[in-house]
Amino acid sequence: MKKLLTLTFLFLMGAVLFLSSCKDDDDNGPSTDPPSVTAPSQTSVQIGGTVSLSFPVSVEGGFKSSSVTATGGTATISSDMNTGETSGTITVTFTAGTTSGAGSAVLTVVDNNDREDDATAVVQISDSPVPVIEGIPATAEVEAGETYGPITATFTVDDAPGTLNITKNGEAYGDPITIDASGDWDFEYASDIEESGTNQTFEFSVEDSDGDVATQTLVLSVTIPEIEVVIVDYNIDGEETWTADKIYELATRVTVLDGATLNIEPGTVIKGQPGAEANATALLVARGGKLMAEGTPEAPIIFTSTSDDIIPGQIASPNLDPSTNNLWGGVIILGYAPISADAASVQIEGIPPSDTNGLYGGDDPADNSGVITYISIRHGGTDIGEGNEINGLTLGGVGTGTVIEGVEVIGNQDDGIECFGGTVNITNALVWNQGDDAYDMDQAYSGTIDNFIYIGGFDSDHAMELDGWEGGTPAGGISGSFTLINGSLKGYNGEDRTGDGEYIDYRDGVICTISNSYFFNFNESADVELDAGDDDDDPSVRDNYLGGTLVMTDLEFNTSHLSSGNTTIESIFVDKFAGEDAFAEEAPDASIVTEPTVGADKSVFSGWSWADKAGALSDF
Repeated sequence: MKKLLTLTFLFLMGAVLFLSSCKDDDDNGPSTDPPSVTAPSQTSVQIGGTVSLSFPVSVEGGFKSSSVTATGGTATISSDMNTGETSGTITVTFTAGTTSGAGSAVLTVVDNNDREDDATAVVQISDSPVPVIEGIPATAEVEAGETYGPITATFTVDDAPGTLNITKNGEAYGDPITIDASGDWDFEYASDIEESGTNQTFEFSVEDSDGDVATQTLVLSVTIPEIEVVIVDYNIDGEETWTADKIYELATRVTVLDGATLNIEPGTVIKGQPGAEANATALLVARGGKLMAEGTPEAPIIFTSTSDDIIPGQIASPNLDPSTNNLWGGVIILGYAPISADAASVQIEGIPPSDTNGLYGGDDPADNSGVITYISIRHGGTDIGEGNEINGLTLGGVGTGTVIEGVEVIGNQDDGIECFGGTVNITNALVWNQGDDAYDMDQAYSGTIDNFIYIGGFDSDHAMELDGWEGGTPAGGISGSFTLINGSLKGYNGEDRTGDGEYIDYRDGVICTISNSYFFNFNESADVELDAGDDDDDPSVRDNYLGGTLVMTDLEFNTSHLSSGNTTIESIFVDKFAGEDAFAEEAPDASIVTEPTVGADKSVFSGWSWADKAGALSDF
């Protein structure tokens, strides 16, 4: 009976939650926003004259109807929207009466949910001639990346001279232009690909010497260009090139096989279809394969999800938030460089054991897996099993012959960048909004990461989780020591935080150097830990710190935003071995600051990274 009551309660609660989800925040209507109508700027018309007024309109709930009323004259709707449309422009023709003074036209728009909005256009009725603008349409279209016009506008100013001002989306567009009694002027606009799917509103305003004003609004709809989508449902077994005039859609785990080369042109967009477990989509570069993904600061290569509406030429997603994750897999690069594991080569996490292309590791520290420059990897991290997610960028046994310079990982469910052994060096790396660790080093990684940035999200765990050796001694005589230098790391301190949001976790006998790095905006419980890792009885991480092989130099922490918690170096640095404190015996080379003297050069991420476009680097 008790179980039955419990199940009934859970069912009722589920019904309540379901019904609640069907309502908006007020619990009394649809979730779409009500209509929004924008009035054009004030304009003038001579007694008895007419003027066209363009009202930009947004109707998320779908357009139902419109109406107009007027004072000082009459108004009619000369160009309306179609039923169900969600955005557009309504043009009203205002005819002035016989008395000078202020007139108006009030446009009211109703959506399919019977919600409405209105806007008032002010029209100054003059008893003297007013400027006239002809030749500029109320609406027009241009394909993103193409040029609209030129169109010829004709201006008549009886009370000369006049002044023409043009605004774009409310901001000045070009310098004022002096208008004589009459004349023509050519207007054209080169649209930007990042304006795809938007409206750009231009307002032309002419004021004569008497102060009369004529305005004309052009709402330019920037349409999305048609781009061919190539479905990739096969492995790369020769040499293949992906070009920036297409979008490549990964329909499966696509592998660049041993001996094959995949070239990706600058500006190319690659999207992974949704998939989980063994069907997770990813780009995998097997040992012996090469990825030549050579983006540029002007045209980065973007890996993202098919849920992302982004097209080539855009940097920021037009529809996804930077914290969105788990929509596809990620990018996995494997090589023959040495690792420390139970065998000379093992299976990478994120790839099912049945796929032998997932093996990594060997005895060639200089192994070459290709060139990766200016790439952005977004919205990944799909699970293939419990606790077995795909990282944004996974590097397994990747050697120094591989070039990685300029990589951004955003919104990955698991780690941002994880190195499993190998010797590859990484320059200019950025991780934002990862779910687990931003930078995770394992299995005797022996390279250098130079100039790196971390931006924590609400569910981020560690900025750095640094592990040492596993299993046997790596082949190839590598040291198993790595360096992270010149870092700027911003934690997450919001009230909605669900992740631990720690600074650094040193584990499992790691040997490394962290230097010239600045930490700020972390939460009150964030710390730097000497941690035993998987073996609670292993003191090697402490021994390495006291023995001088785990090195920290010039680390700066800004805790000025905190009023309690870990605000001092003594409270931030924690030795997790009970009863002893290595940091009390040997103080770390770290300090509390309010202004950094060390850290990353953020300028190298300017222009091409989403973090820069979103303003997420403004306080670095």
